[in-house]
Amino acid sequence: MPKEIERKFLIDLQKLNNLDNGITIKQGYISTTNNTVVRIRMADKNAYLTLKGENKGITRTEFEYQIPVKDAEEMITELCNGPVIEKTRYLIPLSKHTWEIDIFHGDNDGLAVAEIELTDENESIDIPEWITIEVSGDEKYYNSNLLNYPFKAWK
Repeated sequence: MPKEIERKFLIDLQKLNNLDNGITIKQGYISTTNNTVVRIRMADKNAYLTLKGENKGITRTEFEYQIPVKDAEEMITELCNGPVIEKTRYLIPLSKHTWEIDIFHGDNDGLAVAEIELTDENESIDIPEWITIEVSGDEKYYNSNLLNYPFKAWK
């Protein structure tokens, strides 16, 4: 069974240089009745359907499938409740990992986070100087929660 093991951090954008080649992402969520997540994501010219299980620490089950962009557009319009998450993602290779830097837009403008996927929960990583605070497991930073409680409402 596929697993996602991910740590999430806040970042200091002033310490990051030249974020180039960002990927524009738009994603919506289909309501579920338990702690699972069904996400539709459009990333530049690709689209994905992702199903995620409940978090257990920093690990959860994840299934992801590429789907036609036209289907994704219709799913977001017709099946996703409420607003969508809009962000630009930058990939930064560092040591043996690739950091994903997400700069949020819209109701989450001003929020910037870094994620790193691991092969094991206890895997050691090099923490770059632009990392400030770890927020792994803090549900308010889950993209699916940013729909109902956007960053702009935190202040």
